[in-house]
Amino acid sequence: MKSLLRVIAIVLIAASSGFGQSQNQVVADILKEANENSQLEVLAHELMDVVGPRLVGTPQMKIAHDWAVAKYQSWGITARNEQWGEWRGWERGITHVDLVKPRVVSLNAMQLAWSPSTSKKGITTGLVVFPEFADSLAFRNWLPNVKGKFVMVSMPQPTGRPDYNWEEFATEESLEKMKEDRNNQRQAWNANISNTGYNSRTILAPLEEAGAVGIISSRWSSGFGANKIFSARTEKIPNVDMSMEDYGMLYRLVQYGDNPEIKVVAESKELGRVPTFNTIAEIKGTEKPDEYIILSAHFDSWDGGTGATDNGTGTLTMMEAVRILKKVYPNPKRTILVGLWGSEEQGLNGSRAFVEDNPDIVDGVQALFNQDNGTGRVVRLSGQGFLHAYDYLGRWLEAVPKEITQHIETTFPGVPGGGGSDYASFVAAGAPAFSLSSLSWSYWNYTWHTNLDTYDKIVFDDVRSNAILTAILTYMASEDPEKTSRDRSVLPLNPRTGAQRTWPNQRKANRNGGL
Repeated sequence: MKSLLRVIAIVLIAASSGFGQSQNQVVADILKEANENSQLEVLAHELMDVVGPRLVGTPQMKIAHDWAVAKYQSWGITARNEQWGEWRGWERGITHVDLVKPRVVSLNAMQLAWSPSTSKKGITTGLVVFPEFADSLAFRNWLPNVKGKFVMVSMPQPTGRPDYNWEEFATEESLEKMKEDRNNQRQAWNANISNTGYNSRTILAPLEEAGAVGIISSRWSSGFGANKIFSARTEKIPNVDMSMEDYGMLYRLVQYGDNPEIKVVAESKELGRVPTFNTIAEIKGTEKPDEYIILSAHFDSWDGGTGATDNGTGTLTMMEAVRILKKVYPNPKRTILVGLWGSEEQGLNGSRAFVEDNPDIVDGVQALFNQDNGTGRVVRLSGQGFLHAYDYLGRWLEAVPKEITQHIETTFPGVPGGGGSDYASFVAAGAPAFSLSSLSWSYWNYTWHTNLDTYDKIVFDDVRSNAILTAILTYMASEDPEKTSRDRSVLPLNPRTGAQRTWPNQRKANRNGGL
């Protein structure tokens, strides 16, 4: 009996040693492929420079889906576009805005997403700004003044310098005065809008009904040269966003009685209802094909820039990770899926639809890794409230090089995220899904939904690190002999309200949006 036990022990030790050697070799191969044969720069060029922004419902979004399928197939990976709904189809054309009086200069501006179009000849006319309104009657009496004019609907900024620039160079007294003056101006502006009986969104409808020919707005992002570019809220007239600098100049020209005129050409096309998709890539598992590791990133973007850091870099991370895995780990034990989701920006619609349509896959999820918040290296990983997340995520992270994990702060069991990205669609359905949260790189002010979210903002060393992290975690999750636990922790009290936190409920996808 002792001899038999000794033999069994030797066999187990040998098997364990063999697995350790095999594991180390796969990790080494992942590192070698990622560092010596990276495809990130080429993928970024093709996606951001050639395909461009990926606004849901646009031809560019469909081009992007088809590009991704073709790219996966070129790597020998099965891929498909899965339709989950329809959206308002719209195609951006030329936006060109010129000051034509009192001098001639081209201005920095672009129409907002889904904006109505001008004619090819454009519109040349003057501008009006809001006077002070005592009440809603004063606003109604003033409304005829907008007929045939562009209306400027944003508060002109008192300074175009970001706060950090003031903090570096201004005196303490000057900095405090600027902040106080700006706060007072903002309060006065908001109070004036409120006096009309409307808010900043609903006030556009009466302006349009009163005969305004267009809306000029400026949503400055508090960074040099950066504006947030979202969607138009007009039905028939164009809504153009203008840079803070040019907007301020026009506003002053109106205020000082210089009677400026501008010419606006804002071409676009309404395309009716168009199908919208998720792109799904798959490497079939050899031993447990009905258990899944999902690499997750939203594919769509706003279209002020080219969606480079929101969420081109998340997309690149997942595509590069699966490319590497297909080359060095072509026969995973569990099925590896990559989900590039559509319409995240309008409410996680693509991932929510996938969860609704594929309950068997959701039930079989071993782990999902999502990346969405910019180009930086991953610095935070939460257990999302899953009670035993530390056990398996801890094991998997041990295989990741220390030069990557040393930057990552882990929180276990953590609490489920509030729905800011697609992992939340799966967490709400009970699947262990995790956000690979990244370093900021001034994401909020400079690239998140702005006109500056472009290729040049990508930090490829950080994205490469994230692709390595994702590939190794995926490999470890696939090889893990145990199925991950879905036991949920009792959530702590909300420190702000004192109320008991609750787990998020699964929400329905909007499958017919913008129509």
